[in-house]
Amino acid sequence: MIDKLIKYVGYFTALVLAALVVLVVYDATMRYLFSEGSTALQELEWHFFDVVILLSIAYTLRNNAHVRVDIFYDKFSSKTKAIINIISFVFFVLPLSFLIIYIGVGFVELSYVQHEASSDPGGLKYRWIVKSLMPLAFVLLALQAFKELLNDVKRLREL
Repeated sequence: MIDKLIKYVGYFTALVLAALVVLVVYDATMRYLFSEGSTALQELEWHFFDVVILLSIAYTLRNNAHVRVDIFYDKFSSKTKAIINIISFVFFVLPLSFLIIYIGVGFVELSYVQHEASSDPGGLKYRWIVKSLMPLAFVLLALQAFKELLNDVKRLREL
């Protein structure tokens, strides 16, 4: 079930990325050819960029495309890889995810209570919406990391 959820979040992120490309082309065309700009459009570009980056984290882990030192990792045995993954998830990924979720919820709540909006004239309102992506992204990462942790523990037992 976690794999399906993360897969569909990845598809959603791909759609947002396509919309971001269209938005950037439109905004650049309007600014450079017609001397018309929009603060709201530029902020929307940043918000879409936030969606793409934050919601891609768990998808990247799911597809084993995350950053690591592959020149060493690829040469390790399956047992060593499983041990490294387990240590990484238990001591780094999951604690960091829980910390960001814990701090992020308060961050979003404060933004919502204060009715935080852009300080620029013509900017976007409801900044709490984009800020809510931070704890959401790390909830998804924690779910995926927990699934990967269970898979690595199972793999280690089978070896």
